[in-house]
Amino acid sequence: MKILMMTNTYFPLVGGIEQSIRLFCDEFRRLGHEVLIAAPSYEGKAEDEEHVIRVPALRKFYKTDFSVNLPVPGLFPKIMRTLSPDIVHSHHPFFMGDFALRLSRQYHRPLVFTYHIMVERYVHYLPIQNEGVKRFVIEIAAGYANLADQVIVPSQSVRDILFDRGVVSPIEVIPTGVDLEWFSNGREAPSPRPEVRRGGGAFGRGSNGADFRQRSGIPPEAFVIGHVGRLAPEKNLDFLVNCLIEFLKKEVNAHVLMVGQGPSQKMIKAAFERSGLGERLHLTGFLYKKDLVDAYFSMDVFAFASLSETQGVVLLEAMAAGVPVVTVDAPGVREAVKDHFNGRVIGDPDQRKFVDALAGIAHCPPEELRTLKQHAKETVKDYSMSSCAKRMLEVYEDLRRKEIDPLRRNDSSWYMLKGRLKAEWDMFKNLIEASEAALMERSPSPSEKTAAK
Repeated sequence: MKILMMTNTYFPLVGGIEQSIRLFCDEFRRLGHEVLIAAPSYEGKAEDEEHVIRVPALRKFYKTDFSVNLPVPGLFPKIMRTLSPDIVHSHHPFFMGDFALRLSRQYHRPLVFTYHIMVERYVHYLPIQNEGVKRFVIEIAAGYANLADQVIVPSQSVRDILFDRGVVSPIEVIPTGVDLEWFSNGREAPSPRPEVRRGGGAFGRGSNGADFRQRSGIPPEAFVIGHVGRLAPEKNLDFLVNCLIEFLKKEVNAHVLMVGQGPSQKMIKAAFERSGLGERLHLTGFLYKKDLVDAYFSMDVFAFASLSETQGVVLLEAMAAGVPVVTVDAPGVREAVKDHFNGRVIGDPDQRKFVDALAGIAHCPPEELRTLKQHAKETVKDYSMSSCAKRMLEVYEDLRRKEIDPLRRNDSSWYMLKGRLKAEWDMFKNLIEASEAALMERSPSPSEKTAAK
């Protein structure tokens, strides 16, 4: 099968969407399928990257790390000559998502759309930020989903939200999986002292957490709170940082390990330094492959407060390494983390409750802690990357077999033009309807109220 991925963001930018695309593409190729990724050009990209078409783009859009693609004459014929895809898979509802819809309609190929993020949590990147703008981006994304032949969501809670938002296209729940073997094992590294039981892997067989602590300047006996992800406002990091600082003030043996980088990095560092805790904060930047696995194995608990996720792959990676999680209840999180089973789930962003949950893990009796770690590892068994990729391929194959449009795959000039005009009209109509919705009062549905907490 030939698969085209179209995305607004890709490496060297590192985040959940980029990781998801790469993981699925690697697995598809391993299974013998051809995959091409179309993404905007980006500063720092590899010059010799394979299987990627870069589109000219405006870089550092509105002072962010993101690039916005520019209209490119001849892009579609170039893609069709390079791959001639059986499936067009869009990962955003605008910019490259619009390109994906046009190509799908013009060349009569099925369009798959993955709803990766709660779009309303990202309006702080826009020049205007108010409730009308939030309603607009919600409606434009829902309308785009209804223009796709198939919608993919990473979790059941997001599927419920899309139903409430009026999405009627078929929706399939397929999470991004993890490499269980990779994240469950590291190198042999003995504990510095027999009585010390620190780190998700307990410094036992297969773990290299001890070496990572040494390289990072973290004492071997420290209680390490870990966090992995892009350091950006939409990750609710103001709340998380306040919780971590309060906890460190109470627990003199505690350290914080944050893996990732982004626009909030300076804020985080300044907050810890103002509190006199700068030496107990360890910012690593992005880590890859073995270094990332070692970082997980050096953690005692994983702290996560984002409300913008549709899944949170880093939660699964941490649990695969046997690290219990403390998190705030949110869409995409509640499917994986169960309170008092594989971690702690706080019903709303309450600082005192979050700090108490961290303390509960820090002072958890050894037997209970072993049970939490074991349950964490068992939870992730349902999220293997190989099984998730196979489920996605089944969806692709079903779409290929269906004659969604009796004119599909008719590549005569007339039908190609007709399909392109239909795409332009549908996008214009979606824009108008989203604009109208932004100007009207509408009470949020129960699922939206839950997502907004």
